[in-house]
Amino acid sequence: MDNQATPIEKLFEKAEDYTRTTVELAKLNVIDKSADVLSSLLSRLTVIIVVAMFVVLINIGLSIWIGELLGKIYYGYFMVASIYFILAIVINSFKDQWIKLPVSNFIITKMLKKR
Repeated sequence: MDNQATPIEKLFEKAEDYTRTTVELAKLNVIDKSADVLSSLLSRLTVIIVVAMFVVLINIGLSIWIGELLGKIYYGYFMVASIYFILAIVINSFKDQWIKLPVSNFIITKMLKKR
């Protein structure tokens, strides 16, 4: 008997290979996009942490300085805490516009970016 594949069998083999290759390519694209988004977010998070440490130290110094001007050190801490409370209220009022929308747009842009 002759073991040569019929044209239909060859066609099915090629379709199967094409499907496997397409699925593998889709997986690799998802991995690439995910890695790109995560690395971008991690680098931004690192910068945010360093800036946060800077802000904390500046606030401690500012609190002590304001406290010395007002006569009691803890007055300075109350003043700085009051400023942060007001800032928290303002940020909470505009959080969707200032935080959620830009972060969503950043992630969507990274995910849809063509290489």
